[in-house]
Amino acid sequence: MIEQKSIFPFFTQTGIFFVGLSALLAILSVAQGILVPLVFGFIIAILLNPLVRLFIRFKINRIIAICITMLLTVIVIGAFIALIYTQAVNFSESWPIFVKKFTDILNQSIHSVADVLHIRPWIVQAWMTKTQHEMLTIDGTLIGETLISVGSGLAALFLIPVYVFVILYYQPLLIEFIHQLFNKTHQTQVTEIVSQTKSVVQHYLVGLLIEAVIVAVLNTAGLMLLGIQYAILLGVIGALLNVIPYIGGIISVGLFMIVALVTKDSPWFSLYVLGVHTFVQIIDNNYIVPIIVASKVKINALFSILVVLIGNILWGIPGMFLSLPLLAIVKVIFDHIDSMKPWGFLLGDTLPPLKIKAVFKRSKEKEVIDKKSTNDS
Repeated sequence: MIEQKSIFPFFTQTGIFFVGLSALLAILSVAQGILVPLVFGFIIAILLNPLVRLFIRFKINRIIAICITMLLTVIVIGAFIALIYTQAVNFSESWPIFVKKFTDILNQSIHSVADVLHIRPWIVQAWMTKTQHEMLTIDGTLIGETLISVGSGLAALFLIPVYVFVILYYQPLLIEFIHQLFNKTHQTQVTEIVSQTKSVVQHYLVGLLIEAVIVAVLNTAGLMLLGIQYAILLGVIGALLNVIPYIGGIISVGLFMIVALVTKDSPWFSLYVLGVHTFVQIIDNNYIVPIIVASKVKINALFSILVVLIGNILWGIPGMFLSLPLLAIVKVIFDHIDSMKPWGFLLGDTLPPLKIKAVFKRSKEKEVIDKKSTNDS
């Protein structure tokens, strides 16, 4: 079938595309409070749907099956939060000592640099005193901002279970609505897109949870063997940060090294921690991710980093976690629409074969022709 050419020139199409993209990003940013809980609700509902269907197969009422599934989920999440809370309380009690030790180490380091660079010591000392005071005290403005942030977060947290319940209950209605949006000739394609989208989200999130558990255990075990304090808290935080591709690993290893530097007498423990983190990352990248997390849809590193940064700008930390599943869904849709397949290929990590032999052959043929023409002349 011959494609119909657009009546608009290329630069006009490009301008319309960027205007539409800017409007979409503006809407996503403004409607953050509504969209973030809703997107989380959809993704969690897709993740829990197989368990709901399992209960329904045992002749359990749909509403009761959804309630049992959500209750089990709340119990698991509550146990995880309780573990993190107890570890965080222990860490908060030692926070003043931690700040003092870290300030002393930083003070010594800056004084050494100041001696080399011939900076006045009293300037460095004044800056260190001010920084330490700010780290140990919290003013009223910061408390107000924190309360507002926590309040909005709790409101969103209470909305998510409601969204999950409603989406799971009305799932047949939503799927039928999607089918009715398209002609009968496209029903097979729509069914395939919906099925693959559910499969991608389920495989990605389940694999991500398993990866997080394994990485948390490896991090905690490694830090405990080195005798690092707060090993469980650091191991779990490192596993959660590891969900954020590329950036999370850098932040987590920096956190590990700072804690080791402050809590241990020898600075060599920071290098030991770096070695443990590197070992865990090698296992994660070469064994855990390819075997457990790998799914049918793979996103290349360039767009993974880019979409995580855009997600952080639009929706903050929740946007960083939601960015990759949403991009994977977009790629599934692109791969099933003929006009969008090049964009789906661009998002993927499948490299086309390099045509080195053909280029080399053409260069050789050109060289032979040039020699022949020179001899003839």
